[in-house]
Amino acid sequence: MDERRDVPLAPLTTLRLGGAARTLVEVDDAAELARTVERLDDAGEPVLVLGGGSNAVVCDEPFAGTVVLVRTRGIDVDVDACSGAMVTARAGEPWDELVAHAVEHRWVGIEALAGIPGLVGAVPIQNVGAYGQDVAQTIARVHTFDRRERRTKTFAAAECGFSYRTSRFKAEPGRYLIESVTFQLGIADLSAPVRYAELARSLGVAVGERAPTTSVRDAVLALRRRKGMVLDPADHDTWSAGSFFTNPVLSPQDAAALLPAEAPRWPQPDGSVKTSAAWLIDQAGFTKGYGSGPARISGKHTLALTNTGAARTADLLELAREIRTSVTGMYGITLVPEPVLVGCSL
Repeated sequence: MDERRDVPLAPLTTLRLGGAARTLVEVDDAAELARTVERLDDAGEPVLVLGGGSNAVVCDEPFAGTVVLVRTRGIDVDVDACSGAMVTARAGEPWDELVAHAVEHRWVGIEALAGIPGLVGAVPIQNVGAYGQDVAQTIARVHTFDRRERRTKTFAAAECGFSYRTSRFKAEPGRYLIESVTFQLGIADLSAPVRYAELARSLGVAVGERAPTTSVRDAVLALRRRKGMVLDPADHDTWSAGSFFTNPVLSPQDAAALLPAEAPRWPQPDGSVKTSAAWLIDQAGFTKGYGSGPARISGKHTLALTNTGAARTADLLELAREIRTSVTGMYGITLVPEPVLVGCSL
């Protein structure tokens, strides 16, 4: 375990924003991870658990506590002809590397989640998803340390409270330290059915058809690069936390009242209706590249708020507030931020 003082957090986030941590400990041992957090909790120390920093907006002020940097690695695999591959990955495994590893070994179910930054330990928290897949479709178990009850606890998928970009882990922030995640993946050369129209078009298949997993991963990476959603230190459009706002989920009545009539509406299994945050933002006058200050909307993707190189967290939040206020005033819909706000709020 490596411990340092007064460590800048900006280089540890994909937004390149945030003040310094009074103390930072880097933990690469799975058993030591829970012990470290428990020791800090017992001492009454404020704790921020940080993985890849891809889903965090950290305030400009110093963090007056200890940042625990998760660097635990390792993948265990149990392959069965009937149940497929049960893949358990430590929380510190880079997510995109796991996707690439799965595709290489013909494990099916996460190929459309290629290119998403961050670590495995973060994906159950907000039920990470893209291009018609989300991790709730393949997660079998989430292994945690319950910081309130001071004991390890494993949750089956049905106990995780997964729904659109949320889970029981997000609903109780800070309670559960995720140690590892077990995925149940099929074994095949073809992908899971392609559910996302844009991806299907790029693959030349119909929605619901399958394609080679390698082709799906390559197509997703190409789509994400065009939208500035694959990290590139030289491209400030990728200095973001991905999609800053989630797509609003409306009641059927509110969805019916949304104008114009051609506004995006996607019926959900529970009877609610999802609409497009990007469409709302664009209709409110915030197009790609909007902004004159150091924080701007990406020139490639309306949902990404970016740091052009000299921004502070305050600049980014000012832009986010401007967008949210305008959308609320025009449509009566309050946009909800997707990343975790650390020491700050909208």
